Amino acid sequence: MDIAENAALVVVDVQKGFEEVDFWGARNNPEADDNIAALIDVWQSTGRPVVYVRHDSVKPGSPLRAGYEGNGFKEYVEGRRGREGGAELLVTKSVNSAFLGTPDLGAWLREAGISQIVLAGIQTNMCVETTARMGGNLGYEVVVAFDATYTFGLEGPFGWRQSADELARASAVSLHGGGFATVVATEDVVAAAK
Repeated sequence: MDIAENAALVVVDVQKGFEEVDFWGARNNPEADDNIAALIDVWQSTGRPVVYVRHDSVKPGSPLRAGYEGNGFKEYVEGRRGREGGAELLVTKSVNSAFLGTPDLGAWLREAGISQIVLAGIQTNMCVETTARMGGNLGYEVVVAFDATYTFGLEGPFGWRQSADELARASAVSLHGGGFATVVATEDVVAAAK
């Protein structure tokens, strides 16, 4: 795997509000936070750009709503922001895709001459997947560090229910098999980025 010298790491919605188990339910992939931290560390140590994406929910009861403690980044992310390294960007959004936030992520990437993005964060099948799909549609080379993401179980139509692991695997298969992104392990990304 090749990671470009200027590949942007896009850290999606790693916010305190996702720790509220009573709201979200059980998560999968307990190693995700360590893997996200490892990616940020290697990006900063190699001078590559890091984009931090924050979901500012417009739903009054959401743990991710603006002004609520859960809107803030998890401590290990907040503590890494502003460290020595490459360029940083904060994107805020109220929808699933980081490409529909403020400032305009696509314009920032184009202006910097960046054509490859690596995605990590929360939730695998929601904002990570939507950002990956849009990135692929917009012509970026998208890499998803699968084990640097996690999600929660959901109930859909007809009483169908899928666990967090099932949803995460379905996202990985759709993204990778559908040609939107290359889905890989964090250790492979870290090794290629060093």
